[in-house]
Amino acid sequence: MADSVHTTDGDRAVPAPARDPHFPALHLRPPRNWLNDPNGLVHHDGHYHVFFQYNPGSARHADMHWGHFRSRDLLDWELLPIALAPTPGGDDAGGVWSGNAVEADGALIAFYSARHPDRWDQPVTWAVSRDGGLTFTKHNQLLVPEPPAGTTMFRDPYVWRDGDRWRMLVGAALADGRGAAVQYSSTDLTGWTYQGVFLAGAPEPLPGEGTTGTGWECAQYAHFGDGRGVVLVSAWDADEGALCTVAWPGHEDGGAFVADSPQRLDHGPDFYAPALLPAPDGRWLMWAWIWEARDEERVGAPSEWTDEVGWAGMLSLPREVTLGPGGLLLQRPAREIERLRRDRRVGAQGKVRAEQPVDLGEIGPACDITARLDAGGGLRLVTDTAGGEYLDIGRDPATGEVVVDRSHASLDPRAKGGCWRLPAEPGPVDLRVVLDHSAAEVFTAAGRALTVRLYPVGGVPWRLQATAADTAPVPYAVEAWDLAGLRIHDKRPASERAS
Repeated sequence: MADSVHTTDGDRAVPAPARDPHFPALHLRPPRNWLNDPNGLVHHDGHYHVFFQYNPGSARHADMHWGHFRSRDLLDWELLPIALAPTPGGDDAGGVWSGNAVEADGALIAFYSARHPDRWDQPVTWAVSRDGGLTFTKHNQLLVPEPPAGTTMFRDPYVWRDGDRWRMLVGAALADGRGAAVQYSSTDLTGWTYQGVFLAGAPEPLPGEGTTGTGWECAQYAHFGDGRGVVLVSAWDADEGALCTVAWPGHEDGGAFVADSPQRLDHGPDFYAPALLPAPDGRWLMWAWIWEARDEERVGAPSEWTDEVGWAGMLSLPREVTLGPGGLLLQRPAREIERLRRDRRVGAQGKVRAEQPVDLGEIGPACDITARLDAGGGLRLVTDTAGGEYLDIGRDPATGEVVVDRSHASLDPRAKGGCWRLPAEPGPVDLRVVLDHSAAEVFTAAGRALTVRLYPVGGVPWRLQATAADTAPVPYAVEAWDLAGLRIHDKRPASERAS
């Protein structure tokens, strides 16, 4: 089946650690404790490095460190020792918070937000590794010790090389109510000069749902040639906290970014803090934080259910991102994910009516589904014997939008419900759905994405159905494959594995 395989010594495969049935097999995360933002994504010394926000002591949002995964192929991973930890009494005594990493002169250099209980802002600092990220030496002075005047939030550096200089964006909120990405430049990665606001905007509604927020976290920049680029941010509000993810396509002009209309990056409720990695083959890869949707009052708040199971959060599948001709940021699962396909469980096509759903067969809890759906057609994932626990993914017969409805996806009343919509063009739509125990990532062939958590407790093998919203027959075509789990080799010392 689709459990990830964890090894402790690199030689002997052992079962994945004891866990609840919602623990993922395809999405990176340690066996226990809290995880949030991906950090420091970089290809260095033949490996993809994926660092992440990690609390080694509990499943609650506190005591931020940088955890560390690396892989040569995105499928076989090593879970390495904690890369960065707070220094007692230091500038980062309150936590090593989000940032990114670059390769320079053979070294791996991590830039991050230094959190301290006596500061409202999170100044930028750095650390250098010369052994592939296993150990880091912290810089003894802050790189950007003070935020620019007129900011009320300042955190999450993103550094990249631009010709013979280095550039940095930092997420911010401005005193006039706008979210912003402010910019710096350097010739040597040591001395940084403030270059002003790269992009800023007042809160505005996004197509479908959500707003651009009053503050921007995790500002990232992808350039696609011909002067075209995309700014990614995680929209944040001082009262509500984390909101959603936004993409602004556009171009640079005179040191600032001239943006087109903002786009919702992911149309689901459980996707945040996307981070970019420029791969050596020219692809832009992206990971994000997929948070929980259990019984927490809001994102990052304590959860009794999470305390019970001892873990929270996972990283999204790696996604390939490209810029379409119309300025739409397009997403698809990294092509390597298809190499995890094993037995084909479903291969069916036909027509379905509302009063007669078609049973397509049993699928595993980690599964790759492709479907062609007309308006009014849909899929239902049934996860209990009586058929009262299910996830619906279907086309709105009036608008053609893809509707993902988890209102009945768990019989446990603590699980969050809700319904979300993914834009789609008229006519048949090709969908790809990657399921992983408690996460569903939904993609259209046109490059749009929606991520949602679900917590089935029915305790029976899952079944897939073709459904329809009308009595008129609706055509469908569906295939589904079981997916093998990622292989994760736990290289951490025994003291970390025990915590």
